[in-house]
Amino acid sequence: MKFYDCLTAPSPRRVRMFINEKKLKIETINLDLRKSEQMEKWFSDINPRNTVPTFVTREGNILFHSLSICIYLEEVFEEINLLGKTAEEKGIIINSINDIESNLFSAIADCLRNSSKAMENRAITGPDNFEQIPELAERGRARVKSYFNVLENHLSEKSFMCIDRFTAADIWAFVAVDFTRAIKEPIPNELGALKFWYSEISKRDSAELNL
Repeated sequence: MKFYDCLTAPSPRRVRMFINEKKLKIETINLDLRKSEQMEKWFSDINPRNTVPTFVTREGNILFHSLSICIYLEEVFEEINLLGKTAEEKGIIINSINDIESNLFSAIADCLRNSSKAMENRAITGPDNFEQIPELAERGRARVKSYFNVLENHLSEKSFMCIDRFTAADIWAFVAVDFTRAIKEPIPNELGALKFWYSEISKRDSAELNL
């Protein structure tokens, strides 16, 4: 197995935290996206999408989505369950992950990739170039602010995102909330439940493997 990572990107960070929480030792190769190493031919031959995370399974298959990689690792290494033990838990956790992916990660990405000068003509990941759309950046920022309130309401009576223990849903939410730093959109002070949850998750060893 081999994990292609990038220390400055949020998507591989989710896998990195997942691996750390499960106390696994996986061969890891770090790419520097700032130097466009993901676009080099040797990596294109591994993952033609030119994205990280990228994971090579024991069977030699290539996985290039964070959740797919984590599901694979959960099946291979059953100890320290992070994706649910029962059908109910699995459904709740995957539902939460997909919601965070669709409504927070995508909003941050829209805002960042359509406003950052460093990403001019790189508004979408992958081998092809796409021009920035400023209106998407504005909408993305508004969506982030709205989702902060969703998280605040959700965590008002909870210690963790889904069940009574830390799961991959907490990883997804934490990495997304932390990545709002990239668009200079901090958690509002009045959102006490979200700020407390974020502070508690920040204390975990896996969270220290930060951007």
